[in-house]
Amino acid sequence: MKLSVIMTTYNSPEWLEKVLWGYSVQTHKDFEIIIGDDGSTGETRDVIDRLRSETGLTIKHVWQEDKGFRKCRILNKSILEVESDYVVFTDGDCIPRADFLEVHAKEARPSTYLSGGYHKLPMSTSETITRDDIVSGRCFQLDWLKAHGLKKSYKNSKLTAGPLRAAVFNALTPTACNFKGSNGSAWLKDILAVNGFDERMPWGGLDREFGVRLANSGVKPKHVRYNAIVIHLDHKRGYKDPELVAANKALRVDSEKQRKTRTEHGIEQLALSEAPTRTHQEAVK
Repeated sequence: MKLSVIMTTYNSPEWLEKVLWGYSVQTHKDFEIIIGDDGSTGETRDVIDRLRSETGLTIKHVWQEDKGFRKCRILNKSILEVESDYVVFTDGDCIPRADFLEVHAKEARPSTYLSGGYHKLPMSTSETITRDDIVSGRCFQLDWLKAHGLKKSYKNSKLTAGPLRAAVFNALTPTACNFKGSNGSAWLKDILAVNGFDERMPWGGLDREFGVRLANSGVKPKHVRYNAIVIHLDHKRGYKDPELVAANKALRVDSEKQRKTRTEHGIEQLALSEAPTRTHQEAVK
């Protein structure tokens, strides 16, 4: 099963490099990476070109001019570059465990989206992790992480659950099965049916609103919180704005109340206005 991995980035080349090393050692080999770049400088492009050569990964770099936080637009542009039937979404600051894509491929079901999570690291640990730590897998070992700054927490159980325990935890978790842009997946045909991400939405809940429309269209959610593992590198969040978060929440609540299955501010409108490399019709085929 071929997968398309879409990750977003913005001027974080050091973190992006660590993430790409994580994809270089995936047990599931049949995938492409599409990096949705929301206006980074040439340093990010240089890292992508170098890692493409060093790892042999299939990496597409989809860039747009920096005009502020436009994650939904770069996500939609990236979706139009997909060349498989199934799409895994993540971020350029989330390092995947070696079995991450294998889990998404094995857990994929018709008319279903998968919802994972991430294990957030402190800045000191994020900076300490090296290429060798990632390729060897030791940065996912709880003892190693604790020795390098990770605090004790019940959430650490995500990193130690075996397949059987993970299945039980996924079935019993009280956490809502919302779509997670840092760790989620869905079929391309379902993504296109809801018209992708709503480009009216800046930071804060845009992935959850996308999941609401998927659910409204009959796509069922399924947890992979305890078996599809990524560790989240720390970073500043200067784009956080409570007013924008509130506005996004209002749009999401409206989608829930109105049982909306499509946005009028998504992929089709983008395809008409910017004529990307692959057309909407080509992506549907």
